[in-house]
Amino acid sequence: MCRSLRYCVSHCLYAAMTRLEEANREVNMHSSVRYLGYLARINLLVAICMGLYVRWEKTSDALILVIFILGLFVLGIASILYYYFSMETASLSLSNLWFGFLLGLLCFLNNSAFKRDMKEEATKYLLLSSIALRILYALVERICGCIHHRPTLLTPVEFLELVGFAIASTTMLVEESGSIILLVIALAMLIIDLRMKSFLAIPNLAIFGAVASILFFPSLQIPTNPFALSCFFSCLISNPLLDVYFSGLSVIERWKPYLYRGKICRRLSVILVGVIELTFFILAAFKLRDLDLWYFVIPGFSIFGIFWMICHVIFFITLWGFHTKLNDCHKVYYTHRAENNSLDRVMASKGMRHFCLISQQLVFFSLVATVVLGAVCWQPANGIFMSVFLIVLPLESMAHGLFHELGNCLGGTCVGYAVVIPTSFCSPDGQPTLLPPEHVQDLNLRSTGMLNAIQRFFAYHMIETYGCDYSTSGLTFDTLHSKIKSFLELRTSDGPRHDTYILYYSGHSHGTGEWALAGGDALRLDTLLDWWREKNGTFCSRLIIVLDCENSQPWVNQVRKVNDQYIAVQGAEMARVVDIEEADPPQLGDFTRQWVEYNCNPDSNISWSEKGRTVKAVYGVSKHWSDYTLHLPTGSDVAKHWMIYFPRITYPLVHLANWFCGLNLFWVCKACFRCLKRLKMSWFLPTVLDTGQGFKLVKS
Repeated sequence: MCRSLRYCVSHCLYAAMTRLEEANREVNMHSSVRYLGYLARINLLVAICMGLYVRWEKTSDALILVIFILGLFVLGIASILYYYFSMETASLSLSNLWFGFLLGLLCFLNNSAFKRDMKEEATKYLLLSSIALRILYALVERICGCIHHRPTLLTPVEFLELVGFAIASTTMLVEESGSIILLVIALAMLIIDLRMKSFLAIPNLAIFGAVASILFFPSLQIPTNPFALSCFFSCLISNPLLDVYFSGLSVIERWKPYLYRGKICRRLSVILVGVIELTFFILAAFKLRDLDLWYFVIPGFSIFGIFWMICHVIFFITLWGFHTKLNDCHKVYYTHRAENNSLDRVMASKGMRHFCLISQQLVFFSLVATVVLGAVCWQPANGIFMSVFLIVLPLESMAHGLFHELGNCLGGTCVGYAVVIPTSFCSPDGQPTLLPPEHVQDLNLRSTGMLNAIQRFFAYHMIETYGCDYSTSGLTFDTLHSKIKSFLELRTSDGPRHDTYILYYSGHSHGTGEWALAGGDALRLDTLLDWWREKNGTFCSRLIIVLDCENSQPWVNQVRKVNDQYIAVQGAEMARVVDIEEADPPQLGDFTRQWVEYNCNPDSNISWSEKGRTVKAVYGVSKHWSDYTLHLPTGSDVAKHWMIYFPRITYPLVHLANWFCGLNLFWVCKACFRCLKRLKMSWFLPTVLDTGQGFKLVKS
């Protein structure tokens, strides 16, 4: 009996210890971080309960007791929904809404009599510890990789806490309540501004903190709890502020909730921004009632008010024009969605980068005009004016940040032209000859494959196609001259030249790399570069030549000596001696097929450094290739943009825009960096060179 009992006890202990070990293994880093978040939340709940209890104890206000008990009741219901009915979304939404509401009550139900109470002191320390725990939780969560960043403007938690806080402000008078609700909207705009990583988001955060704490709340002349306000602000702002550094989302991914919206929704957002801007201007005009400083206010408002109006007419037209071009991009995107084309590639092909670079400067002027008008018409006793001012700043900052980042990340416009001459035989004088009948069908199939491949390449990378010429009898020099010169003259629909021109050739070539043409003529690289210099002039466009022929190495060597243009040659090198038993001899079209597959299929397993390849890749670039930057708007580009989109009354600002374009504050750093890049390209030519257009140049 004792032995059986001992066996049962030992077996139960062993099972319990085994289960405990399994549970300990399951408690990983993610669980520990999550518990830290629970601790911060529980700490904040205790602080809210203690603070509301102090206010009920000191004022004997039954409404506070009712709200306090109702709050606990709601949190209890939220817990029941979460644990017993698995309604996580409803439970968290209810609890977050009440957290914001109760914290708002703690902020606005304040009195000097509370300061001498020990429980109020404990509440302050609990609120401060909540701030520290919340920031620590957000930081550890990101350092340990326990968070997955998703594209969003406001998270449900942030939105519901902001709504709860705004509802709590309705316990005050209408004017004070309206000011605080507008301030909550400004805080929401600031959170979105930080999450989008706008260029001016951090300065906006500093301005919001200074204005709200030093000027806004004192102007309301109501007692507020600074610790509760700091806790509310810190808990909401910590995540988006840390994400400025930790978020790895791309520009398009961050702006996805907005850029992928429907046409009507985005148009309505532009109209709403216009209404908010007009409201700010009307509120700024209330400063004219201040007759004590009429000699300063009236001239200042007249001058800067007119400047503000002109800038914001431009601002509104710019936003409207941006969404017009974005609608065109959406049409192309949804039409070619089956081809795995991303929206950013479509936007690049439609010239959005050039539009955004100019628009960035115009929006910056609007932002400066808003700051200046706000400073001239500042109303320290008007909380509504300050709140609307703090709404307008993040809105314009987001517009500036959107144009700034799209201008930096989008690829430039690109146009391509392909020439395929399927001749593999050449007479002694160098003239292509007609193919024997037994080779016609095979070569036609390979030529058709080359045309399909290069057209796939153009379509995948959203390259505008000038044409794909196919001739079995060869092209004359004059015909090719006319075609290429027309190709090199192409411009975008907005007026400037394309950023990149791609010329593809597959056919017979001489030992010096010259293209073999009909009539015994040949096209040399020097002749092609002369045509390019004639058409490109002082523009900073670049030419990329892709060769699928047996003698491309001479052009690759020659292009490395060019020092006045941005030229690249991507060529193929075919093995002279091949063991037929191990591999088929290389033919024209093999390189095109592999190079297009490499650049159009992200999952491609093609390795150009593989030993024993029958078709190798080789490329060369001109001496100053590394200095190339995508086309930046010149004075004439800005003037053309102005004539297309804006009324003539705004034309004087073109000079200001040109001046801003000409600023080069970091020229020393840029010069050093340019020298380093030149050394890299001349001494350590990379195996794979990213062109910035989505495709790469490669060498074996």
